[in-house]
Amino acid sequence: MNWLIPVLIVVVIALIIGIYFWATYNSLVTLKVRVDEAWSDITVQLKRRADLIPNLIESVKGYAAHERGVFESVTKARAESLTAQSPAEASAAEGHMQSALKSIFAVAEAYPQLQASQNYLQLQGELVDTEDKIQASRRFYNGGVREFNTKLQVFPNNMIAKNLGFSQRDFFEVADSAAIAEPPRVQF
Repeated sequence: MNWLIPVLIVVVIALIIGIYFWATYNSLVTLKVRVDEAWSDITVQLKRRADLIPNLIESVKGYAAHERGVFESVTKARAESLTAQSPAEASAAEGHMQSALKSIFAVAEAYPQLQASQNYLQLQGELVDTEDKIQASRRFYNGGVREFNTKLQVFPNNMIAKNLGFSQRDFFEVADSAAIAEPPRVQF
């Protein structure tokens, strides 16, 4: 009977450690899936915006065909945005896209007939709506990354998370945060 108490203590300790590992692993998997879902939401919105850009270019092109450089920069920024695979690549592409959109809207401001075009106004409204959704998706993603990275860094999770195959995720940050502070708008 003397051996039963130490065995029970060891079994209880092993059970507690096992439950801790199980709970930690499941919570890390849950957070990882949430971050992956949030990244997917961002890519959906970036794709939606990229799909709107050719229509916007065509609308403006009819009025300002001589602005070839602007159209090329928007097309290049669109391609860069579509090929971005990581938050760092998407961040760089986002800065280029914002600059390109500002230049195309600057061209559009010079043509009052274009600004009165219902098609152009609808495209502009959809683009502003998409930009708002991108910002909301970015905030959700960054919140999930913050929660996931925090969970990885706190003690004692930091001692076992790498062994379980988890690593920190990158935030979706833009180098020029002023460029994306608000969606591009045209003043009439």
